Amino acid sequence: MAAPLSPLAKQERIDRLAELTARREDPAGGSLWREALRRLRHSKMALVGGAVMAVFVLLAVLGPWIAPHDPTAQLWRDEVRVNQSLFVGPRGENWLGLDHLGRDQLSRMLVGARQTLMVGVVSTVLGFTVGALIGGVSGAALAFGGRAGRRLDTVLMRFTDMALALPSLLLAVSVAAVLGQSLTTVMIAVGVVQVPVFARLLRGSMLAQAGADYVLAARATGVRRRRIVLAHVLPNSLGPAIVQTTLALATAIIEAAALSYLGLGNPDASQPEWGVMLAQAQRFFDAEPMMAVYPALGIIVTALGFTLLGEALREALDPKLRS
Repeated sequence: MAAPLSPLAKQERIDRLAELTARREDPAGGSLWREALRRLRHSKMALVGGAVMAVFVLLAVLGPWIAPHDPTAQLWRDEVRVNQSLFVGPRGENWLGLDHLGRDQLSRMLVGARQTLMVGVVSTVLGFTVGALIGGVSGAALAFGGRAGRRLDTVLMRFTDMALALPSLLLAVSVAAVLGQSLTTVMIAVGVVQVPVFARLLRGSMLAQAGADYVLAARATGVRRRRIVLAHVLPNSLGPAIVQTTLALATAIIEAAALSYLGLGNPDASQPEWGVMLAQAQRFFDAEPMMAVYPALGIIVTALGFTLLGEALREALDPKLRS
């Protein structure tokens, strides 16, 4: 297993992505993004990741309509004997068997995918929004704000670096413990973890754009700094953050499941969610291990799909990684 990245390695990796995606043209004069997309179409890793992501999103959207049974109804409660370690495995009526309360596992997996996707998307959007605000202010202040801007950038980035240095799960658990148990808490906690990544990424991209020829030309012709930042530098700096969202979604899904597993998620345990299902199944792992295997596989495969697509995009943009 690969060792976790150090805080310095995290910062260098983020800055490298910001530098690469900030460049609009490759040395041959072609579009960097067009060339990256061409490589993605021939990348097996990108195709597998995109297929997994598409299947997951499709199941999450259609889950409540294609689920064969009510995921919260204990329709077969009398067939399960927890005290006697008697469980019902896969059968014609229940393709993935029943859980410890006699609920259909397949229906719970399908409906639980929607909640998992919702938590991942909302938390990533939250992290992107707050991180973009901090990174945008910091990058604009450093590039165009003079001495006062440099001081503001120093303050913002030191707090960002401190948050980035903390283990992501520890930070998420700390935020969730303070806010209390709820689904909203999980979204906020996971979103907070994403903030420093997006902030540093957008700041680095804006600094790379600030030295571009079109910015120098705009400043030479007397265009106001605010207009240069908002109309030119910021829109052209969002590329790295878009790339990062695929990796952030994978992280968000894992961390949201971890918080639910620790009992910090939705207090209504009857509502299906993969992390909650995994937590409930651990008590019966010896008697019926498949109850834990199904949600665990869902989390692993989905996170892997987003990660593969994100890493493939990074490799397509970075010639050093391709070599």
